[in-house]
Amino acid sequence: MTPKDLASAEPPFEIVAPGAGSDILLLCDHASNRVPRCVAGGDLGLDPVEMARHIAYDIGARGVTLGLSARIGATAILSRFSRLVIDPNRGEDDPTLVMRLYDGTIVPANRRVTPEEVERRLAAFHRPYHAAIGAEIDRRMAAGRPPVLIAIHSFTPKLIAGRPRPWHVGVLWHRDGRVALPLIERLRREADLCVGENQPYDGQLEGDTLSRHGTRRGLPHVLIELRHDLIDTEAGQAAWAERLAPILEAVAGGLEMGES
Repeated sequence: MTPKDLASAEPPFEIVAPGAGSDILLLCDHASNRVPRCVAGGDLGLDPVEMARHIAYDIGARGVTLGLSARIGATAILSRFSRLVIDPNRGEDDPTLVMRLYDGTIVPANRRVTPEEVERRLAAFHRPYHAAIGAEIDRRMAAGRPPVLIAIHSFTPKLIAGRPRPWHVGVLWHRDGRVALPLIERLRREADLCVGENQPYDGQLEGDTLSRHGTRRGLPHVLIELRHDLIDTEAGQAAWAERLAPILEAVAGGLEMGES
């Protein structure tokens, strides 16, 4: 099968609530731990216990994204393949695009992955996902409705042999603080939250999803990281979607939509 055939047989993304009225466009890069059968037999050489870990996807992020979509009335675009297949939140030239070792686990099918196989995965999964995002942005821009991009991710309570991470939520940003700074300010009003700015990761990642679709196009954007032990149940996901929805609507509603 060609990469085009693979992508059509096993769609690499899903679009929820297309045509929804909100100016917010929700993105979820690591929504799934699915490994299509056309990639190393559908398991990458890992057992189900490993594939259920954070190394394979952002636990809880999909549920929060869907909850926000429903509450805000916003379109959401979500990946349908594991980041261990190929990471959609990395540029095509990023050395961590296909991970061989992740948080102490060797990924057998990636250990000696060839350039040809990387190209095949790019064509079948990574590029169609980004093309879908680009097409949705183009549609809105043509209609005079530039979107506010909000990416939902999750992070582990701690890395292997690492210190516990105290943050409940992290707000990641780089050059454009139009969304991030008022969002951080609003979240820090919540007395029970420990809020990290560019924690537990640095928001400066050239070539990632928001660099590509936000920074390069002058669109306001932010990446939200939720600690996954808070959203690993449906109840937790619903609670965080309920909590974030009015905050995100208020922040997005207060934006001036000029270039950063």
